[in-house]
Amino acid sequence: MPGSMGVRMKEMDIEAKVENLDDVLAFVDEQLQEYDCSMKLQMQIDIAVEEIFVNIAHYAYNPEVGPATIRVEIENEPLCVVLTFIDGGVPYDPLSKEDPDVVQKAQESQIGGLGIFMVKKSMDDIAYEYREGHNILTLKKHLGNI
Repeated sequence: MPGSMGVRMKEMDIEAKVENLDDVLAFVDEQLQEYDCSMKLQMQIDIAVEEIFVNIAHYAYNPEVGPATIRVEIENEPLCVVLTFIDGGVPYDPLSKEDPDVVQKAQESQIGGLGIFMVKKSMDDIAYEYREGHNILTLKKHLGNI
């Protein structure tokens, strides 16, 4: 398969509910630890994983619960992790939402809507597509930068 050289991929299929977040984080962290990922990078990735998975759990199938797939790919040259979240819930592109005015938000008592903004800022690349009845959100983070 072209382009697959130097790529390692593992997938987890799990019910998209908040109670499963710890299992998702453990799955992702296990892949990262094999590559001596720094604690700072792992924390950034974990925060992004938590934000995306919790959003899927809360909104994708509401009020029902449905499946989610979390794919972790480690690519070489340059060394990076690609996280893909796939669900069959309602179509939703989190990237279509305008970035909040963080100065304005910081002055308000309720700070909501910052999650996907933080994910965008902490990841090197983020992409969304809706294909064949599935939301597919992909996050990419270079592991060699820190």
